[in-house]
Amino acid sequence: MKTRYTFGGDEHIFVEMDDEMSLEAFFKAIAISRAVQEAKIDGVTEILPANASFEVRFNPDIIHPDTMMAKLKELESAASNAEPRMQTRIIEIPVYYQDPWTHETVMRFRERHQDPSGTDLEYAARINGYDSVEAFIEAHHAQPWFVSMVGFVAGLPFLYQLVEREKQIEVPKYLRPRTDTPKLTVGYGGCFSCIYSVRGAGGYQMFGITPMPIFDPQQQVTYLKDFMVFFRPGDIVKFAPIDRAEYDRIVAAVEAGTYQPRIAEVTFDLDAFNADMRGTNARLMEALHGN
Repeated sequence: MKTRYTFGGDEHIFVEMDDEMSLEAFFKAIAISRAVQEAKIDGVTEILPANASFEVRFNPDIIHPDTMMAKLKELESAASNAEPRMQTRIIEIPVYYQDPWTHETVMRFRERHQDPSGTDLEYAARINGYDSVEAFIEAHHAQPWFVSMVGFVAGLPFLYQLVEREKQIEVPKYLRPRTDTPKLTVGYGGCFSCIYSVRGAGGYQMFGITPMPIFDPQQQVTYLKDFMVFFRPGDIVKFAPIDRAEYDRIVAAVEAGTYQPRIAEVTFDLDAFNADMRGTNARLMEALHGN
């Protein structure tokens, strides 16, 4: 992987690790962006991590763009020996698959879809070689996911499944974006799953919905009182299928201020994961259920 540095106008530098998403590219990007943060460079105003890249915003009246570029390249060299390991958390996210709200939206926008004759889940199952929607849903929730970035709209996580590359689910986005997507829809586009933090337009396939808010600008949700955005890059997510009764129970608990997500603190080691993916995932999920 050869890092590419490009200027974005007068105030931004975009640093791209690779053309495609990989955990190796993510860990390299996060190591350099953390080094930038720790360096406390005078003039840097924002550091924006992404899937396999990051962007730095700076004040050119304080630091010259060429000087900023040189400092970033120096920090890349210093960060290149960083161990691909991080302290993070694994979070259980309940999902009501095949719910009535995303289904209604799915059917309302069929003319924008690759296969207007079926549902998003039916299409995704078929093109990924699964015999049934149920088998596809199991593949979606059986192994954990890595939050590689948060963005597009406030609080929306991009999730990369922790499985062998040849086993990753891949589903194209809609041919034309929808003008509506229910809040907290669990979607899929390319190799990424996501959770729509707010209601709005979107082009990802829709698989279900979670009752767990992940963005609250008023910070009234109990577990969002410290910060309005729930996810951060490096989080690990385990989807947990639920039925309508459990969905309603969690919605009521959120409204009553008694709901708390299931979370465990863990260490994620990329080398250990690459050496034994299934074993690493099993240990992550054991930590979650033992918490």
